Formats: sequence, structure tokens, C-alpha cells
Amino acid sequence: MAFELTINGKAVPVDAPDDMPLLWVLRDIAGLTGTKYGCGMAQCGACTVHVAGQPIRSCVTPASALVGQPITTIEGAGATGPVAKAVQDAWVAGAVAQCGYCQSGQIMSAIALLDTNRSPSDDDIDAAMAGNLCRCATYQRIRAAIKAAATALA
Repeated sequence: MAFELTINGKAVPVDAPDDMPLLWVLRDIAGLTGTKYGCGMAQCGACTVHVAGQPIRSCVTPASALVGQPITTIEGAGATGPVAKAVQDAWVAGAVAQCGYCQSGQIMSAIALLDTNRSPSDDDIDAAMAGNLCRCATYQRIRAAIKAAATALA
């Protein structure tokens, strides 16, 4: 099936099966490899992207269901405004990443949180980041970076 997606503000023609997950369209068709494959079951968060500003797991979302909706990946997040920049700057300043594999999903979830809540509590952070797993266990650094980004945005 042929359809068009709007990814990071650009029209991307897609010729793929109706049920092809967005993750594979992003990586294999659009060439955007920042979004990672983790578990394939929406349990780890490595594949998190935004659709109309909301975080979704791209490994289980059929790409064909997203026609007409804006999709933002980690590659396009920096162009979305001050929240993304604050999160990315806080991630670097806090040396959050170790292996880095999960970090694009972590960052996309953090951006979605701070887009709607500029002063999140620990419980808010826990709820927003639930399902984003980090094998290196940098959870304390992630929390600190989210708080630093919130402070920078205040």
C-alpha cells in the first residue's frame, strides 16, 4: 500500500504493508535510525516517538494508521521548541547516557512530560517515564535531568 506520512515536518512517501510498524518505516524507509528497536512489544520504550505531540511506541503502531498526523522522532525533536532543547541540554550536562541505546526513547518521553507539566513531581516523572527501561540503570540521572530541564524552563 502506498501512503504518505508527515515525519519531522516533511512529507515522506511510504510503500509498505498496512500493518508495517512505524518503527520499521522510520528506520528502513525514511532512514531515521535514532529511534531504536528494543523489545517489539511496547514494553521497553526504546522506540518512543511523538504523534501529534503524544508519546507512542512505534514498534507496535501500524504506520498506515498515522496518515495525516504529525510524527516527530528524536532527529526532529530539536526543532519542536524550547522544551526539547532544555531536555537535550540537561541530558548532556548530566551525563545521563551510558550505552545510550534507550536514550532517544527516554528523551522523547521526557519532552512529552515537560510539554504538559513544567514542574513535575517525582510521582509525575515516574508515571511519565514508566515503561522506559534502561539497562544501564541511569534512572537517577534521568530524573535529575528532567528536573534540571524543568528548572531551565521556569
